[in-house]
Amino acid sequence: MRAPWRSPAFGQVVTYAVTLFVLVSLNFLLPRVMPGGPIEAQLSIGSPTYVYDDEVRAELSAYYGLDRPLGAQYVSYMADLARGDLGVSITTRTPVSKLIGDHLPWTLLLSATGVAIATAVGFLAGVRAGWRRERRSDSSLLAGFVALQNMPSFVLASLALLLFAVQLGWFPLGGARTPFSSYGSFGAVADVAHHLVLPALVVATEIAAYQFLLTRAGVVSELGADYLVLGRVKGLKERRLKYRYAARNAMLPVVSNTAVQLGLAITAGIFVERVFAYPGVGSLLFGAIGSRDYPVLQGCFLVVTVLVLTMNALADVVYRRLDPRARQ
Repeated sequence: MRAPWRSPAFGQVVTYAVTLFVLVSLNFLLPRVMPGGPIEAQLSIGSPTYVYDDEVRAELSAYYGLDRPLGAQYVSYMADLARGDLGVSITTRTPVSKLIGDHLPWTLLLSATGVAIATAVGFLAGVRAGWRRERRSDSSLLAGFVALQNMPSFVLASLALLLFAVQLGWFPLGGARTPFSSYGSFGAVADVAHHLVLPALVVATEIAAYQFLLTRAGVVSELGADYLVLGRVKGLKERRLKYRYAARNAMLPVVSNTAVQLGLAITAGIFVERVFAYPGVGSLLFGAIGSRDYPVLQGCFLVVTVLVLTMNALADVVYRRLDPRARQ
């Protein structure tokens, strides 16, 4: 019997654990290599909270532990993290866990909706393009998806906001809910959905090309399969051959890749949230960057890191379940 530590699953757990430790350490260091600091940003000249007394500044630095050596700050940070303590925001004096708890559901809603739209659109378009390889529809779809994939998310979000919200007025300018509105449960859901459509479509556009290319490649690889030749000999309809057989066999990499895409959607959504003033982790992160709020920066980076690693690990598990060859 093979020892547990020699199994591929154990190796993957160790790999993810080491990766998480390295990223958490970088999560501590990166905010501190930025110019300035939270005390300087909060109490800068021109700010209503500016303090001229150097002694008060020193007391504030000591209160937040920013006057200690970097190594001591790192040990304290890791110890607090082991206890589940993310600290308190220097700017708002609010626990970071509460801030993230208020913003994270909006980010997950945006990312999940964007991935669902991207998977549906990318899969259907990929099946059509792959089935009609090297024809006009295939070339048009391929060019369109690749062009959208290479457009920066903040540029695409700005154009969508300018066209559909400012010029046409079809969608709200920003936010996730209409302020000071009173409505029932159905009205609340409809209002959130109305605010969600435009940013979710931008997120979906960013990642739909991956699903499209995977599906197209899978369908193309199935075109010469024996079962399709046999199906044509039997007189099966083209629609049945395309969706029930070729598309079904090409679905494996798409399903396993969806978890990875969810992790990518979370990182891509950071910029989208900023453009649409969407109250997710991305908006919280950008606000913390401006004020050099180390606890909030560390908390946001940590949540994004854990979510992306979890999605990658889930993709590995799903792929092994769907494809027995990957277990070897």
